[in-house]
Amino acid sequence: MDIAVIDAGMNLTAFAREDGAWLSSIDIAMKKAKTARGFDMDSGEIGKLAQPGGPLYNIEHSNGGLISFPGGVPLRNGDGEIIGAIGVSGSTVEHDHAGAAVVS
Repeated sequence: MDIAVIDAGMNLTAFAREDGAWLSSIDIAMKKAKTARGFDMDSGEIGKLAQPGGPLYNIEHSNGGLISFPGGVPLRNGDGEIIGAIGVSGSTVEHDHAGAAVVS
């Protein structure tokens, strides 16, 4: 697993990589976090809107590349304000989302 945490300004603030994690998942974890923060919703929700015929079709090609499948989740403080996001990559999208959701 690769885990990226960004702040409200989309700056990388923490990153962890398990031994043996896929190298390509480094970029995916960071993009999942940026997708979640950039749109203030789970990256998987963006994916639902980005399907052919959807209102955000092809959005994943914007902003230097977004990830429109689960694993990116906004982080909120105690008042519900978004203070950043987490992106998790390296397993199934269901496990990636579950790992990110536990932290948020």
